Amino acid sequence: MGAGPGDPGLLTLNAVEALSTADLLIADPEIAESVRPHCPAGIETQSPHPDTEAFVLDEEPAAEVIARLLPAVRSGKHVVRAVEGDPGLDGRATEEMLACAQAQVAFQVVPGVPQAVGVPAYAGVPLRGGAGAEGAEPGGSADVRYVDVSGHVADATWTELGEADASTALVLRTVLGQVPAMAQALVAHGRKPDTPLSITLRGTTTRQRTYTATLGSIAAELKSAKVLPSPVSAPVDPASSVIAVLGERVAHRQELSWFETKPMFGWNVLVPRTKDQAGALCEQLRSYGAVPHEVPTIAVEPPRTPQQMERAIKGLVTGRYEWIAFTSVNAVKAVREKFEEYGLDARAFAGIKVAAVGATTAQALVDFGVKPDLVPSGEQSAAGLLEDWPPYDPVFDPIDRVLLPRADIATETLVAGLIELGWEVDDVTAYRTVRASPPPAPTREAIKGGGFDAVLFTSSSTVRNLVGIAGKPHNVTVIACIGPATAKTAEEHGLRVDVLSPAPSVAALAEALAAFGAQRRDAALAAGEPVYRPSERRPGSRRKAR
Repeated sequence: MGAGPGDPGLLTLNAVEALSTADLLIADPEIAESVRPHCPAGIETQSPHPDTEAFVLDEEPAAEVIARLLPAVRSGKHVVRAVEGDPGLDGRATEEMLACAQAQVAFQVVPGVPQAVGVPAYAGVPLRGGAGAEGAEPGGSADVRYVDVSGHVADATWTELGEADASTALVLRTVLGQVPAMAQALVAHGRKPDTPLSITLRGTTTRQRTYTATLGSIAAELKSAKVLPSPVSAPVDPASSVIAVLGERVAHRQELSWFETKPMFGWNVLVPRTKDQAGALCEQLRSYGAVPHEVPTIAVEPPRTPQQMERAIKGLVTGRYEWIAFTSVNAVKAVREKFEEYGLDARAFAGIKVAAVGATTAQALVDFGVKPDLVPSGEQSAAGLLEDWPPYDPVFDPIDRVLLPRADIATETLVAGLIELGWEVDDVTAYRTVRASPPPAPTREAIKGGGFDAVLFTSSSTVRNLVGIAGKPHNVTVIACIGPATAKTAEEHGLRVDVLSPAPSVAALAEALAAFGAQRRDAALAAGEPVYRPSERRPGSRRKAR
């Protein structure tokens, strides 16, 4: 199975389907992390890699790979062998397929996006020229040639590449440490030193970096960027695989670079929410090029005394309430769990009006089978809900009571507002919020040491709890807060707030952070400076709160 160049979004539908039914996964190290989430949780492993559910393959002869797979295959298990890029362009994969055929093991091939196609596309380097491009007819009919020069290359091959027509785009796979020698060999065999060249490391991932230069200047460019060894730099692993594109089409990168120019490209963003709560937010952050990391700062536990919730659920069934208002997804979950405990389902809400504080809570109700009658038309908060809540009318409302299941630490805003509108409120503790356990030591060190580029605070409690379980974020970390109250708490903890959401929603907060990242990037470019992530710059002193 071809897993593509590294971006999980480039997995084909057939690849995802194959992974979803796998009993055993063997994956190249470069793409193991991108394919593993699509495998069953209980997937069988061989020699499991620490803390993973898949065996990660290093260099191993094809015959030995097949010998290890045979017992699993012959016992009827579904084995997926995932390779980087496309298996048809992978020499080792071809050897393994031949070994399967010789051993009479049935197999199928799932193609993947080749590195030679995917990486230049993500680097903004077209492989065919459009109308008006040098050496190309309208529609782009010039040749494209892909060559792997990462190992031993015969002198005749260098001669052929050096003498190739200038209109032919050469896509070369090599390793970082061999780039200077590759450039020298091409010049020695006929290519002009001023021929444009792009080098892309970690292509299609959020750690992608593309460097453009010429054959004559690429070695100096990589040293200047501290990618290759120099007297003052720590190099990237010289064995890292890279994709090089040679030819005039490299010049289009300035116009067509779409991936590395995302507003938060490569930023490690700390999201102090659980995976259940952070799903949509993390997807939004990824669309801006960021790498989100969820760190729960609170844990949800049942109330200490369950009798209050038990009476409330019975009241729902017996017609005690006109309304029930949900102010969080956790409240929906708590009521749903009580319903299931009593053998009830969404039909128990018949005749009761249902309110949700916002779109996320409303979706949790819809997933339960309940369509809310009231969702704020404006601000998605308790205040916004009160803006749209109807006053109690004894003529039209046969019952004057509202059930409000919520957290033990919730504010009194909604209760007070409903009472003002003439309603009686049963304010019930549906769940307790407690401080979560500290994250793993490497995460704590990254938080305090500047390993994160930004942190999103979605409430005052996330500020207090994160500082309590993991320490204060480093001064280089961009602090983004969902509203003034959260910002005030952050400042009270010695943090400078860089981004304040224009609206109290996580979507608006993420958008504001992306706008901040774009401004930062544009300012660097306007000043003729390289674009750095916040964590790549370490000012000497800790910043102070405003």
